[in-house]
Amino acid sequence: MGVRRTASVLLATAVTSAALVTGCGDGTTKPDPMRDQQYALTSLKLPDAWDRAKGDDTVIAVVDTGVDRGHPDLKGRLVDGYDFVDNDNDPTDKNGHGTHVSGIAAAATDNGVGIAGGAPDAKIMPVRVLGADGSGKDADIAKGITWAADHGAHVINLSLGESGLMARLLKGGVLNSAIAAAHSKGAVVVAAAGNDGTALQPYKPRTPVLVVGASGPANRPADFSNFGAQDAVSAPGVKILSTLPTYATKESAKNRTGYGTLDGTSMAAPYVSAVAALLHSQDRNPDQIMAAIRTTAKNPQKLPKLGLGIVDAAAAVGTAK
Repeated sequence: MGVRRTASVLLATAVTSAALVTGCGDGTTKPDPMRDQQYALTSLKLPDAWDRAKGDDTVIAVVDTGVDRGHPDLKGRLVDGYDFVDNDNDPTDKNGHGTHVSGIAAAATDNGVGIAGGAPDAKIMPVRVLGADGSGKDADIAKGITWAADHGAHVINLSLGESGLMARLLKGGVLNSAIAAAHSKGAVVVAAAGNDGTALQPYKPRTPVLVVGASGPANRPADFSNFGAQDAVSAPGVKILSTLPTYATKESAKNRTGYGTLDGTSMAAPYVSAVAALLHSQDRNPDQIMAAIRTTAKNPQKLPKLGLGIVDAAAAVGTAK
């Protein structure tokens, strides 16, 4: 059975090729020129959190469509990955989705190029389990989760989008066991809630996964976001600017600038993965990380579609003893 996401480029024409300049290269820091377009950083209070933690010595596995390893905002941010679609060591992104997710989580920050990543000092492990059309098999996804945990991933991001994945997690099976095994090996698993705008049944307690719904610029629930998963949190997932492949793929066919804007819970999840990376760098275990994110999430209006609330990165890292 396949999985397909529904995110799409919205503002490709708003980004120019000037974004693809090379980095500083001299050890200095320079502002990321597109950072003022990243409202999510402020919504999640990430800059305040960076005063205490930046995710150093933390690896975020992006189990997705792969990555553009030559992207100027991602090269140098990557560790070795694997391709379970072609069964080789080259997880090149042939769709674009995984590259977008990777930039949200940990694009190079203060390098004078493009955008800022949510966890500035974390690394990305690209694990390709979805093909050029954005679909994939449960077996490959499970293998990718297991491989990532076995090869040192501390956070595993599953931006697999549609409710098909969520439904199969609820029923139990190979994905549940892979997630449980990864958790037992010390990895926090973060999963997108899906983009059908429908209610989900609570996840079974034995599946240790942090489910993420999407909010918009006004901190309101995104219309497309699924909701109702037990102890789910929310993060911005509307008009999210991030990295795209610098070559032609499904998501970058009409936009070779290397940057573009997508909608989806697929975009919300990697922001929460970034916060998990910050917490991991504070020497917390998976249960402590998930608890810190959940207990500090903010939902002052008690909106059911936001779950426990929008993640507050500064409050979460501030719970460290």
